[in-house]
Amino acid sequence: MKIGVLALQGAFIEHVQALRQLGAEAVELRQLPDLEQPLDGIVLPGGESTVQGKLLHELGMFAPLQKKIAQGLPVLATCAGMILLAEKLTNDSKLHLATMPITVKRNAYGRQLGSFFTEAEFGKLGKVPMTFIRTPYIDSVGDGVEVLAAVDEHIVAAQYGKQLDLAFHPELDVAKSTGIHEYFVSLCVAK
Repeated sequence: MKIGVLALQGAFIEHVQALRQLGAEAVELRQLPDLEQPLDGIVLPGGESTVQGKLLHELGMFAPLQKKIAQGLPVLATCAGMILLAEKLTNDSKLHLATMPITVKRNAYGRQLGSFFTEAEFGKLGKVPMTFIRTPYIDSVGDGVEVLAAVDEHIVAAQYGKQLDLAFHPELDVAKSTGIHEYFVSLCVAK
């Protein structure tokens, strides 16, 4: 199984390491030819969504990536990745891939000082560790979107088909739990 991790900017190396720890072949996606290889899934990491969106366009990766996701390629999006997938942003008019019917609030928990750690229920996985860093959250979900986790009454994880969208960073908590990455790998296997 080969999973591509967008490696243009942000916290991608931790995802690569987590996937390799689970036995998946994780490849870094840095240019269009990387995206054109056969992939069983894609990870959109945390970082700066505006920068990632700009680089996707500049490198000619935007339209092919959007098409792959829209056609059902499993995707795990964390933090900035959540913003990339959102069909609507409450506090920004700039949209990116817009493949998931959710409305997201950027930097919802404030600046870096608003970062925090907690544990909360996540779908059928039970309690999982969650690290939030300048995190968005989901204001509302559209038809067909399953809410997987909420913290302080804010939606922080949702799934739409094979799109798994998280406000937090499971790649930073792999030493405590690989459950979310395992769940994502299961979506890739079932594709």
